Amino acid sequence: MSMPAPLAEVVSDFQEVEGQDKLAMLLEFANELPALPSDLEEAAMEPVPECQSPLFLHVDAGDREHVRLFFSAPAEAPTTRGFAAILAAGLDGQSAEDILAVPDDFYTSLGLGALISPLRLRGMSAMLTRIKRRLQG
Repeated sequence: MSMPAPLAEVVSDFQEVEGQDKLAMLLEFANELPALPSDLEEAAMEPVPECQSPLFLHVDAGDREHVRLFFSAPAEAPTTRGFAAILAAGLDGQSAEDILAVPDDFYTSLGLGALISPLRLRGMSAMLTRIKRRLQG
């Protein structure tokens, strides 16, 4: 599976824990979602309606070798924030080429399928799809 090293490391970390520990790790990621820079407002970001909770993202591909990703999700949506934080930790600063090479279903490798509803998992897939669409457009 083709993944940038930071994302592969996140996947590996999830694969090393079992059951409820995976949820705990997802919540840790949720708490680590970076704040938006002061010059970026949620209103200017793209909504991801496939997510069950309000999620907004912004892809800055001005430098295709170091793509910047920004996410906004409410604190009361820890699963969505966790997914966004995983993508931020694994893909922010990577090249457009490397991000586009990430398999659309990489999130299945996290092993969260038995713990999180398929609808929520599709939200993570939708985030990655929208990021890729921005990089292709």
